Amino acid sequence: MNKKILAGVIVLLILAVGYLGYGLHEAKQANEDMQELAALEKQEMESEYQQFAKQYGEMKSRINNDSIIAQLTREQERTQQLLEELKRTKANDAAEITRLKKELAQVRAVLRSYVLQIDSLNQLNAALAEENSRVRSELEMSNQQNQRLTSSNMSLSEKVAIAAQLNATNIALTPLDKNGKDNKRLKKAKALSVSFAIARNVTATNGNRDLFVRITTPTGEVLPGGGSFPYENRQLAYTMKKTIEYTGQETTVSMVRQENGTLMAGTYNVSIFADGNMIGSKNITFEK
Repeated sequence: MNKKILAGVIVLLILAVGYLGYGLHEAKQANEDMQELAALEKQEMESEYQQFAKQYGEMKSRINNDSIIAQLTREQERTQQLLEELKRTKANDAAEITRLKKELAQVRAVLRSYVLQIDSLNQLNAALAEENSRVRSELEMSNQQNQRLTSSNMSLSEKVAIAAQLNATNIALTPLDKNGKDNKRLKKAKALSVSFAIARNVTATNGNRDLFVRITTPTGEVLPGGGSFPYENRQLAYTMKKTIEYTGQETTVSMVRQENGTLMAGTYNVSIFADGNMIGSKNITFEK
């Protein structure tokens, strides 16, 4: 009788060790996936900071206004400083990454304002040049000036395109009960609602935009949505997709996903993608 009991205990211990090993493997995989996404986001932020710093340098070479050049120099140095801070920051430092992401949005907004300001100055210079050419009645000089203005406008259009990236704000993830009402109790959740706003951006191109929402569970798994999209030379799975018509004004977007199983408590990550860019991300924690 004692031998049978001992054998049973040994079997239970073997099963417990196996279950513990499996759990540790799953946790390790989830942690690696979250670290990979954080590293991708940090890499994209570094690329944007570098691009914006370069654009400030190019804009200075296109104008002859000493006051604006001095302002652009200060903004370029500030952008370079933030880039260096980002390079020194670890990808898993959520607080610092969030701060630098907010700083990046401000850099983008400031750059956009200078693009519009310089565009207005060039348009004014174009009008003065045309008037001068009419007074002189020198057709050849007028044609040369028009060619230079066309080239300048093309360059500014490229800069506007860089500053035209969409920005998702006010990201929310809400469990819904069977009646479609908000319910923070996960065990009663029958659906998940994602809502956010695409910020106003007068430099962005109007038209249809595909928006991809990627929801990561507390274990690092992506809630499936049946497809994937290209991002940073790879394919990422998405949870929900929606096509909107963007007019340049603030646009509110909401999506609902039906849930078949019980949602676990913990921290979820909601990331929004559009035009091959991550335009917003937020961590949201739910309790039991």
